[in-house]
Amino acid sequence: MFRISAFVSDLLQPTPPVPRRDPPGPVVIWNLIRRCNLQCRHCYSASVDKDFPGELRYEEICAVMDDLHAFGVRALILSGGEPLLHPRIFDIARRAKALGFYVGLSTNGTLINEGNIASIADCGFDYVGISLDGLGATHDRFRGQAGAFAASLEGIRLCRERALKVGIRYTMTQGNAADLPGLLDLLDTSGVDRFYFSHLNYAGRGLRNRGEDSHHRMTRAAMERIFEACLAYASAGRPKEFTSGNNDADGVFFLHWVRRRFPSHAARIEAKLRNWGGNASGVNVANIDNRGNVHADTMWWHYTLGNVRLRPFSEIWSNPDEPLLQVLRRRPRPVKGRCAGCAYLDICNGNTRIRAEKQSGDLWAEDPGCYLTDDEIAAGGAAR
Repeated sequence: MFRISAFVSDLLQPTPPVPRRDPPGPVVIWNLIRRCNLQCRHCYSASVDKDFPGELRYEEICAVMDDLHAFGVRALILSGGEPLLHPRIFDIARRAKALGFYVGLSTNGTLINEGNIASIADCGFDYVGISLDGLGATHDRFRGQAGAFAASLEGIRLCRERALKVGIRYTMTQGNAADLPGLLDLLDTSGVDRFYFSHLNYAGRGLRNRGEDSHHRMTRAAMERIFEACLAYASAGRPKEFTSGNNDADGVFFLHWVRRRFPSHAARIEAKLRNWGGNASGVNVANIDNRGNVHADTMWWHYTLGNVRLRPFSEIWSNPDEPLLQVLRRRPRPVKGRCAGCAYLDICNGNTRIRAEKQSGDLWAEDPGCYLTDDEIAAGGAAR
């Protein structure tokens, strides 16, 4: 994840670079349940509205939480499917908070209503992320259900009334890119605290729909718009949190933007970006799916590192003989093509390996999602 707002804030209130520090344990995105009331076109878990066999029982979830906490994990993102369909979601969330985890809820928002908002608020979620794929009909089409957009907006409203930190999560494709300006406007009109921009990744139904992945020019325009929006909020003294994910080229593109807009800050920002270090799959990000399989991140469901029913997560994640973890944790990663010659490899860390693997069959091929020009990845190159 690229924390855009943190870097923009540093342009207005500079601080010196500090050495890179990895957290004690990875952020764990936990797909508690695969069932979902919607059928989104780019769903990485290919969820549908039915029960899936073999999901972890509540007692097993509690045992895994204990192991995660003892291992040093401090952040859990409870996801699905639709996590609000899990029969023990509130018990799970309250227990996680009692253990001291940062707990996020990743939801489509349609099931947040007057009947459960008090329970949601009582859990004390640190963050509620609600997915929107556009405005009105665009969102409903992507989500496969009429009225989904209105229901999600109502969920946002109810969360804001309970003073919950809430954000919009948006995955851009050619089919919904035109709605980005309107979604950014919602930050004001709906009182949203955070905007997460996700690049399309090639997993689940996202793999089938990769032909809709936005062209590089469209991606560049979107990122510029987001940088400027983040800067405008921060300059006005009412900052909002902007983040992006699934394309670590965003950090390099941001550096080129800074070189144009704030050249005197560029050297410091570049040092901080290199300390950030880009893609963290298999390093500082982990995933547990509904059946207890552990993955390098949420897009790696085709490759299982182990299962928490058979071995504790702490042992799975620490296994020195696991070949995928070995290579993902190498710095620099043994990337090929344009990535191998990129002057900013230590900023993006080879970007999202799953796109390269899904498109070419080679884990280390250049990332087809990198939208930077040859000039921009060359030493001393400049953005156009």
